[in-house]
Amino acid sequence: MELDVVELSRLQFAATAMFHFLFVPLTLGLSIIVAIMETVYVMTNRPIWRQMTKFWGTLFGINFVLGVATGITMEFQFGMNWSYYSHYVGDIFGAPLAVEGLMAFFLEATFVGLFFFGWDKLSKVQHMVVAWLVALGSNFSALWILIANGWMQNPVGAAFNPETMRMEMTSFFDVVFNEVAQAKFVHTVSAGYVTAAVFVLGVSAWYLLKGRHVELARRSITVAASFGLAAALSVVVLGDESGYSATHTQKMKLAAMEAMWETHEAPAPFTAVGLPDQEARETHYKVEIPWAMGLIGTRSLTHEIPGINELEAESADRIREGLIAYDALMEIRENRGAVTPELRERFEAHSDDLGYAFLLKQYVEDPREATDAQIAMAAEDTIPGVAPLFWAFRGMVGLGFAFIGVMAYFFVQANFRGMRFPRPALWLAVAIIPTPWIAAELGWFVAEYGRQPWTVDGVLPTALSVSHLSVQDLLITLAGFVLFYSVLFVIEMALMVKYIRRGPVEDVEETEKWMERHTHRLRTHDGKGPFATPAE
Repeated sequence: MELDVVELSRLQFAATAMFHFLFVPLTLGLSIIVAIMETVYVMTNRPIWRQMTKFWGTLFGINFVLGVATGITMEFQFGMNWSYYSHYVGDIFGAPLAVEGLMAFFLEATFVGLFFFGWDKLSKVQHMVVAWLVALGSNFSALWILIANGWMQNPVGAAFNPETMRMEMTSFFDVVFNEVAQAKFVHTVSAGYVTAAVFVLGVSAWYLLKGRHVELARRSITVAASFGLAAALSVVVLGDESGYSATHTQKMKLAAMEAMWETHEAPAPFTAVGLPDQEARETHYKVEIPWAMGLIGTRSLTHEIPGINELEAESADRIREGLIAYDALMEIRENRGAVTPELRERFEAHSDDLGYAFLLKQYVEDPREATDAQIAMAAEDTIPGVAPLFWAFRGMVGLGFAFIGVMAYFFVQANFRGMRFPRPALWLAVAIIPTPWIAAELGWFVAEYGRQPWTVDGVLPTALSVSHLSVQDLLITLAGFVLFYSVLFVIEMALMVKYIRRGPVEDVEETEKWMERHTHRLRTHDGKGPFATPAE
């Protein structure tokens, strides 16, 4: 990879975005888990659940603060590194970001203070409502961010205005209810719930292994396993929805994820493993599952899924169609104020392919002067890196199914086996704590890398989106971001480890007294009342 302005800008944004996403999933999931725990406290009035809420809430707070700090810098990068992108599509992309800031972020930031400092100032029910508002704000933030990102994947509700030379919104409703955005939202937040569930499960398992805070750990495992099993199942089901959406919105991305070079007779098989060779345009040693891809991608046995080679030829045709739109656009610019209806009609007839003509800008200043060879090169550029996408997708899917197995096991042990957890299973729970983050990062890699060479799919190539910066400027800022974020990461880990080792320190005396009374009731009761079962 040549380190030019475009690639360095991509690398810098990828580094900051993927680092920020280390905090997002845990924030999304922990906010819900904490709210669930406080709801149980309000319903039962048992101090152990209040203690659990405060303990896991503290870890949520640490993660939330650092997530906000790393997220703000990302939005500034649109103006710093991607100024032409901001100019070209800012009317659409900026709207959901503005709503996110006004509605979701301020909701979350306002009530997170009440959550931490309102325990003695609010009633139990009021504080529980605050906890749910914090969770709602966290998830609303994700919704509007993913609406913005979903529009980049599937740019609906907008049209190019030849008078202003910019994309303009035509339907806010279409942008908000974009099928890609909605599928990405439910899939992403479900992945966040799995992340938090695995985190709570792993930390609680560590407490059981050490024989510390046993009652808190047992109840936390019950919540994490139940919540995590539902979330893990949702991730797989909702991920299937994303794949189905890609069948008709991002065909090239789907073909690259499957290393599907040729269009297969319906129903297409799913390649479980193989070695994609982009230069040879084939996948070596592949193991296929018959019909599976056809069922996943089209939900039918009769619809074909186009292969990479066919889509590349289609891209070449769209480039040629885009050249007609580009030529008409140049005439419109030259004849401002005297644009004939015929000229405007010619532009409108081919405007959907204008972005494909822009792909030629890498090879020739005026796309209308491009040769057939240059058109072929631009068409080939629409194929993303197949092998990285192929393996990233399979890594994500494999981890997703593994989470279902782990959560199902702990769910059964917690609810039907008297909370008997073998030590190897507890060590496994501790060991897998990092894996949801790996799966989440792989998922974002598939989504964003698979969109290349586009910043906005089919509309604006990445190569045209960058600011006029020097390589030196980008190297300096990239090094600065890496250094600063590394410091923040060390701080995050140090604080998390510190508070996990310390364990719950609030409401200890009240909780211990209640546990003594509770244990006494369990031992002396006749076994027919609400305290008969040893598991809560």
